[in-house]
Amino acid sequence: MPKPYYKPGNYAMKRSVGYLMRMSMNRVLPQLEAMFQDRELTFSQWTTLVALYDGQITTAGDLAHNICHDGGSLTRLIDQMVERGYVTRARSEKDRRSVKLALTAKGRSVVEALAPDVMNFWNTLLVGFSHGEVDTLIALLTKLVIATEGSQRGSAKLHMSDKPIIPAKREAVRKKAS
Repeated sequence: MPKPYYKPGNYAMKRSVGYLMRMSMNRVLPQLEAMFQDRELTFSQWTTLVALYDGQITTAGDLAHNICHDGGSLTRLIDQMVERGYVTRARSEKDRRSVKLALTAKGRSVVEALAPDVMNFWNTLLVGFSHGEVDTLIALLTKLVIATEGSQRGSAKLHMSDKPIIPAKREAVRKKAS
């Protein structure tokens, strides 16, 4: 068993993984929310649609678990997305108690339309990082998320999609057209 990383002599805010992650998110989230201020969606609504994008997440429970949203506010958010034609709800044919969620064509379209702006935001923020450093950061954060999953495991499943929002072929066609 490896020695513990933190000891009384080295635990400080500057070296605290939790503190640094919280400070990062506390600074990034308002910027992302501001970016969506004049859009047809809020940032929370967009992340909900992105989570449903590849079709792996199909229930409200899995959605709540994967975007770290509480059930009550997520129900209202889904209601809004259904009302606006971005998401459908349907009873499962296998289990009538279960309601399946799916993106509509309109929902897919809005995710794809806004994705370049989100990618630009992150690319601007990560300009001082090499591609290798970004890959390492992603790998380490993924490992940390998976490590935390063991302590939060309920009936919901963790899904981390690797399906690109805008496939490379479609992006090449989109760039050619503009």
